[in-house]
Amino acid sequence: MTDETAIQVNFGRPMPIFPLDQVTLLPQQVLPLHIFEPRYRQMVTDALDGAGQIAMAVFEGRDWKQQYHGRPPIRPAVCIGHIAQHEKLADGRYNIILRGVCRARVIKEMAPRDARLYREAMLEPIGLEQEETPELRVFRTNLENDLDRGPLGRLSDSATLLEYVRDEEIPTAALLELIAFTLVKDREKRYRLLEEGDVDVRVGLVTQEIADIDRMIRLALPQTGADFPRGYTPN
Repeated sequence: MTDETAIQVNFGRPMPIFPLDQVTLLPQQVLPLHIFEPRYRQMVTDALDGAGQIAMAVFEGRDWKQQYHGRPPIRPAVCIGHIAQHEKLADGRYNIILRGVCRARVIKEMAPRDARLYREAMLEPIGLEQEETPELRVFRTNLENDLDRGPLGRLSDSATLLEYVRDEEIPTAALLELIAFTLVKDREKRYRLLEEGDVDVRVGLVTQEIADIDRMIRLALPQTGADFPRGYTPN
């Protein structure tokens, strides 16, 4: 159970698995999805009849497209999402919004069953602790300075990010997830953040990404003049 959401996850039961080609969800983030494939329509229907939870997974390797309608291998780290909103359309499709609850790891995928079109797996939690560590506090202070007075202040979404940083009601662990999801676009780096249960290690990973963006902006400033970065965004 996470402190922020108070949503319980039953790790003693199989969890529906929804794999995509990259990390699309981290804890505390939201993901809108349009569900149209029959297997995933069945998955959402079954989830809504139960705990309303789905594990967003990532395909392993590059051959998943050739095996897409079967059972392509998936990477072990997943993000469990809770269906916060849903709309069922007349033809059986769904529009849903998933809210990330926690990280988990696949320990066993369940065998196929004729009646079940989608995949299920047994999971175990990864890094459920959300305590405020000294590294998190330093991260928040440094991030505020970078967004307020440093090169990061030139990002197109810096004002919004700074507003979140200054909102003391947002726990720093949740803020870290927000910053990671906003700034980290590299697929492998995102997966590294998903599979890492130690919050202080994630602080280091995101801090390094911020340093790389900061350096890129500093290098670009002399070439672009005072108006840089008109419309620039790392997204």
